[in-house]
Amino acid sequence: CLLFLNQLQKDLEEVKELLAKATRKRLRDVLVTEKHKLELEIKNQPPPEPKDVAEEEKSSLGGYTVKINNYGWDQSDKFIKIYISLNGVQKLPAENVQVNFTERSFDLLVKNLNGKNYTMTFNNLLKPISVEGSSKKIKTDTVLVMCRKKREEKWECLTQVEKESKEKEKAAYDTSDPSEGLMNLLKKMYAEGDDEMKRTINKAWVESREKQSKGDIPMDI
Repeated sequence: CLLFLNQLQKDLEEVKELLAKATRKRLRDVLVTEKHKLELEIKNQPPPEPKDVAEEEKSSLGGYTVKINNYGWDQSDKFIKIYISLNGVQKLPAENVQVNFTERSFDLLVKNLNGKNYTMTFNNLLKPISVEGSSKKIKTDTVLVMCRKKREEKWECLTQVEKESKEKEKAAYDTSDPSEGLMNLLKKMYAEGDDEMKRTINKAWVESREKQSKGDIPMDI
């Protein structure tokens, strides 16, 4: 986690440097979008464990630790339910599956499942949960995490960061100008794309500027 956080911070520093050098408004807009995305990712990272605690946990676990990224979720009036698929998890001793809850987070640790350990962390849950009322259930090939809602109301998503991201995306597309809508789409593709996607978009912008300078197109891309 600490290594991933360091990479995010380095990415953010580089984006800030590029932003300081950028002069074209549209390129600056893309960089600002990427900057906001990185800041949200850094905000959502769990705080690093003290070294001695992390080392002790690592030595007690042994084996290879895998971060769980795939899950499904559902909700009822009283609970948020997160489903994590892990083949054979029902065969483990109960103490090998641990879930720690706080009012706005939970983390799951599954020890020694087919020689590997599995972890999942959710920070900044959208709304408060009851630590005492929350629990886990082990089913065939599945861990079910039950987060008891403090208030019986519908959640539109799981985390505060996810909500902020959706609101920014909605605001970006809330425009009556088709060309602006297309530009926002390109920004989103750039912000979420891999290196190849970013190179493709950058190449398209360069070619568009070259065409404009030759008088091939009358608009500023």
